[in-house]
Amino acid sequence: MPSNSAAWSPLSDSERRVALEVLLHGPLARIELAHRLNLSTTSLTRLTRPLVESGLLRDAPETDTTARANGRPMRPLDIDPELQHFVGIKLTGSSVYGVLTNLRADVIETRRVDLSSPEPADVADVITRLVAELGTYTDEITAIGIGLGGAVTGYTHVSRAPFLSWRNINFAEMVQDRTQLPTVISNDLDALMEAEHWFGAGRDVRNFATLTIGAGVGGGLVINDSLVVGVDAGLGLLGHFPLDPLGPPCPEGHRGCAHALLSLPSIQTQASLALRRPTSYDDVLDLAVSGDPVADRIVGNAARAFGVLIAAVANIALPELVLLTGEGIRLADVGWERLQDSIRENRNPEASKVDVRVIADDPILWARGAAAVAIQQAVLGGLDTAK
Repeated sequence: MPSNSAAWSPLSDSERRVALEVLLHGPLARIELAHRLNLSTTSLTRLTRPLVESGLLRDAPETDTTARANGRPMRPLDIDPELQHFVGIKLTGSSVYGVLTNLRADVIETRRVDLSSPEPADVADVITRLVAELGTYTDEITAIGIGLGGAVTGYTHVSRAPFLSWRNINFAEMVQDRTQLPTVISNDLDALMEAEHWFGAGRDVRNFATLTIGAGVGGGLVINDSLVVGVDAGLGLLGHFPLDPLGPPCPEGHRGCAHALLSLPSIQTQASLALRRPTSYDDVLDLAVSGDPVADRIVGNAARAFGVLIAAVANIALPELVLLTGEGIRLADVGWERLQDSIRENRNPEASKVDVRVIADDPILWARGAAAVAIQQAVLGGLDTAK
């Protein structure tokens, strides 16, 4: 069996395609795998034999539902998820969250460390210690993925990370030099999107959107099985999508934009002014649940505005699925009926119902996303293995 860091590097394009299909959708019977890839059984056998011999693929255990042909069980092929392990890092302005995952992004162990300094070198040192701790749970770590709020280029450079006051930092190189492990960096929402695309709710759809509400409002799209990216990714542009021309202004002066109506600071400010006392975000939601009319009006307006945004994304991008998450996503739960009413009101009556799902927010979810990006780069051959 090859070392785990070399598991994917010697594969031909055809072998990689087979192994990737099993990774994402396995275990799969050989006949189903051949059908999915439009291959003859002879061609599939030729491609899978070296993958099984190398240990990357294996016969899955028989079950009561294992299909049979000519009276013999057709044992499905599966990947060995423990063949490789990855560290995913979610970096915030105050903390570093880390996870150790296997090849299918299943979380094995977690860690959290507070940041005492935002200086890149100091943050890299903290990550290095965290990686060493997580490394005690496996024989070998294949790569590190780091997700942060901001703009990233080339999986290596942080172009801008406002919450850390970083600009034009080759942070991947700093971490890789310290850990001697291939390191990739991604915008945290892009990383979450990729995790859901390969291993989560978006695995079996070709087109889906994710919307997040928290300190700001964010969004991402997977179209035709590819994450939509561009030079302005990471700028939070969706946060200034206009929703209500009579709404309050955001800090940039955009009246009634998504940020002004849906972000945690905006809702807290509205509630504190209306209730004439400092009010936290969760307090506003708790008061709305208990029937407080002022809080209920604020939450209802926000939920309806969120529905307008979801409908707009659905109308423009035509996703099969819309995922909702983020630090403030409890708004969707509390205002669910009003959110759904708003979506319907802003859609063509003949349009299909939007499949909207809420994912509970957790820093570990975002760290897992960063690990998924490292997994993708390992599988697709994009890791810098120079040490």
